Amino acid sequence: MTYFHDPSEIQRKDLAPGVTLRPMWGDKIMMSMVEIAPNAVVPSHTHPHEQAGIVLQGEFDFTIGGETKRLRQGDAYVIPGGVEHGLVGWDGWSMALDIFSPPREDYK
Repeated sequence: MTYFHDPSEIQRKDLAPGVTLRPMWGDKIMMSMVEIAPNAVVPSHTHPHEQAGIVLQGEFDFTIGGETKRLRQGDAYVIPGGVEHGLVGWDGWSMALDIFSPPREDYK
């Protein structure tokens, strides 16, 4: 088991066209670096996992539970399990750090 991870060495997974993620996980928590291309779309969806995150770079429109807000660097969010959410990238590249509990098996 390794305790340290270099995100640049983690294989990217495609989440949606123009959206990739690099997941890291333990037994009870997962975090994922999410890269969002300009104007990329993550369709509205739900999952049973709690999700929290922070925008590290850029900006995107995030809709959570029917409310849409433009998030920018430093903005954070918390999404309870089962709440519908999706996003649309803005003009430039964006990056967010997402945290899930429990880990998402489909991201491993």
